[in-house]
Amino acid sequence: MTPKILTTLREYDRKTLLADLQAGVTVAMVALPLSLAIAIASGADPAKGLVTAIVAGFLISALGGSRVQIGGPTGAFIVVIFGVIAEHGYDGLVLATLMAGMILVAAALLKAGRLISLVPEPVINGFTIGIAIIIATSQLADLMGLRVSEMPAEFFAKLEALWAARGSLNGAALTVGLATAVLIVALRRAFPRFPGLVVAVALTSAVVALAGLDVDTIASRFGALPRSLPLPTLPEISAARLAELLPSAFVIAFLAGVESLLSAMVADRMIAGAHRPNAELMAQGAANIGAALFTGLPATGAIARTATNIRAGGKTPVAGIVHAATILVVMLVAAPLAGYMAMPALAALLILTAWNMSEPHRWAGHLKERRSDLFLLVLTLVLTVVADLTVAIGVGVTLGLALRLARRDVPPSDWQPPDR
Repeated sequence: MTPKILTTLREYDRKTLLADLQAGVTVAMVALPLSLAIAIASGADPAKGLVTAIVAGFLISALGGSRVQIGGPTGAFIVVIFGVIAEHGYDGLVLATLMAGMILVAAALLKAGRLISLVPEPVINGFTIGIAIIIATSQLADLMGLRVSEMPAEFFAKLEALWAARGSLNGAALTVGLATAVLIVALRRAFPRFPGLVVAVALTSAVVALAGLDVDTIASRFGALPRSLPLPTLPEISAARLAELLPSAFVIAFLAGVESLLSAMVADRMIAGAHRPNAELMAQGAANIGAALFTGLPATGAIARTATNIRAGGKTPVAGIVHAATILVVMLVAAPLAGYMAMPALAALLILTAWNMSEPHRWAGHLKERRSDLFLLVLTLVLTVVADLTVAIGVGVTLGLALRLARRDVPPSDWQPPDR
């Protein structure tokens, strides 16, 4: 479980340092608005996203088993975080995150990093698409400037609330959101290595500020962002609270482990490398414990940010450490500027993130899969959207493993009932 950074630093040189510095700053510019948007969409204070990106991002890179993995808050957690906060409060989320970190550390010590291969791919695809649908739906109110007094957590109730608020549509907000989306897509296609989403969000937010448009910003809704990290603290812990939050902790640990290892595998294909799965799990555990101590959000390896790091030239985990340090500097020096970010612009960013999460280029391939796999994908997707992520994962994994066993030529059991 040796961290990858110890291996890569043996042959570290000035050229590699310059590449890591450039990539780290580039990824930080991408991670900054995303971290704020993910925290807001999760029902948390936007500053919690920055804290998580700094603390967890540093620990994932410093202790992880991948050369290029970038960690922090991700869209996959939005549904879980929103539900835990709604049911148990923010203190409950912090305790669940702390417990999830400990579960991940235990999984690393038990060398469970290879067990990801047992999770059926249709289950992963199904709940990923389901999460993307929920994220996109949750951002429609901010995209259109709708005035919804209280957004329900349930999917169909959320649609009803949005429809009921249709009369409050804000044309300026919708224009800002759509303009941001168009700019992000255009800049990404024209300059794939350039963090165009930062430019897009900054430009449309600047228009809102300079023109005095009646559009919500981070500062107008949440107040000024803090200019320092909070002091580490432990949440309130009791036996009853631990038992109450254990299911949520297992879901957070499962998501963190699966997403981080999937991200590391994607990175391996991009750089022709090999990650250390148990070191990666240990890093995820430490990162979630660290994030909880600083009252942050759950964290994991982020596939999009990891890919951005690779495209920007990142070579070693130093790039991830630079990414965390850059966000910290922005927080210390330029937090008031971040408060000008327009909510419709961040909503557009998250909707595009959700679209990319769903991997639309693979939809045609899903339809060509065997019927049992397609059924498993659709079942997991539907349960994720209309029921609960815990139920979706539990049912999906159980049914998926049963289908895998059924496809094998397993001889019938010779078990006999005992004589009574």
